Amino acid sequence: MIEFRKITWDNFDECISLQLTDEQKGFLSSNVYSLAQSYVALLNDELPAMTFAIYNYDTMIGFIMMYHDTAEENEYGDEEAYGILRFMIDKKYQNRGFGTKAIKKAQEYIQTFPQGEAKAVYISYAPENKIARHLYAKFGFKEIGIDEEEDEIVTKLNI
Repeated sequence: MIEFRKITWDNFDECISLQLTDEQKGFLSSNVYSLAQSYVALLNDELPAMTFAIYNYDTMIGFIMMYHDTAEENEYGDEEAYGILRFMIDKKYQNRGFGTKAIKKAQEYIQTFPQGEAKAVYISYAPENKIARHLYAKFGFKEIGIDEEEDEIVTKLNI
């Protein structure tokens, strides 16, 4: 059973120890960097990033970082939206269906509108990341363009 749990002092070290495969490391910022960004957002933004450790029962298997943008803040569209900014499954738990289950859980969570209503969800990824492309397409995310600043493909799912 997949669930999202808050990152606390009890699971912080385990969360920052999660690893990608060597081939994937260039696709995603570290969890340490992501949590540092989340902290800065907490102190400076009206709606801080939503960061969670991903668990399969009592085993931490990954990390996810989501956000909510107003229509004015949304750099990819003109509607209120959520985004999945970081998503990773530890290399020890990949190729077991956990990524699919975790994205499904993220969709369910986002549809509770934890930080406000929204009409879409955005995810971006490196063009070389074929696993991410396949995973997100399976959920109906459509490629809508390129974020040239980040050199990433931007995808969108209407909700």
